[in-house]
Amino acid sequence: MEVTSEAILGWTRIVVLLLGMGIAAWMDHKKRRVANEHWIEWSKPAVFIWALDLMNQGADWTIYLTASGVVAYASISVFGRPTWGDARKGSRIDQLFLLWYVLSMVGFVAGALRYQATTPVEVLLGDGDALGMLWWKTASVFLVIFIIDVAWRFRLLHGGADAKALMWVTLLLPSWATVPLVFSSTADAVVLLPVSVALLIWGGLAFLLIPLIMLVLNIKNGHLRSLSDLRLAWHASVISIDEVMKRHVWLLSDTMEMPNGEVRVVHHARAPRQTPSDGVLKQQIQRLSDQGVTQVWVSFKMPLLVFLFPAILPLVALGEPTALLLNWLN
Repeated sequence: MEVTSEAILGWTRIVVLLLGMGIAAWMDHKKRRVANEHWIEWSKPAVFIWALDLMNQGADWTIYLTASGVVAYASISVFGRPTWGDARKGSRIDQLFLLWYVLSMVGFVAGALRYQATTPVEVLLGDGDALGMLWWKTASVFLVIFIIDVAWRFRLLHGGADAKALMWVTLLLPSWATVPLVFSSTADAVVLLPVSVALLIWGGLAFLLIPLIMLVLNIKNGHLRSLSDLRLAWHASVISIDEVMKRHVWLLSDTMEMPNGEVRVVHHARAPRQTPSDGVLKQQIQRLSDQGVTQVWVSFKMPLLVFLFPAILPLVALGEPTALLLNWLN
């Protein structure tokens, strides 16, 4: 395989993606939290590689400042939104960020005016001025970050770490031209989903394997004792009641008082809509212990990042999943 500057930058991006996402997935698995400092530190190589890529393509100052605006918008997720009020009161961080926004906006407007002759259709067809297409591709990254941000604000993405991870992936891999695809079956498609969205889809497909895996494990471990257990066996498991407070799980077992005064142990098929507090959970465990229960059904809290990390493999090997499906159907 020919060694080019694009290939070197592409595989460097993949190495950074594996390391950054791998560490984040481990932190999310162990603590159910990924500190903002992680994304700040790993954004440095992402932005540096993007700058090298733009330099390699001969970008001018308007394109650099447009990319800077994309990074500035993504930074709100970890630094917060600066305000004019705090800036007037002497907050240095707010003043610097507002100056950053203004300079980036100047670059964005100047780029829009300079490359207005290049149309989005020409960008899709790859038939236009090289710098004009580069500006459009750089500016379009802003739209991807915006969609991820809106999805987070409207709770379509429940975890802040999930949204920040997808924003970070977008900065690291702003277009499919930056991904060194092993098989190029989707590389020639005219319209492709953003790389970060494709990674989300590949990660989501991994969720489809959970019911089968959980069912096999429950059969192997002898937790499937009756047909009624099938309601739980495809998504839950049985653990010791003493382990509930130590694990990241939703407790599905509880007690219920019947009309005749009898107290029975019941197992809910769904996790609670809201995670109960430690005090409420301890009371629930005590009620079960009073009934002599030692083993309970639980549903494991599975963070999305744990599925996004292995999804990197099909992303690099196969490319964009919807384009791959369309090619297969045709």
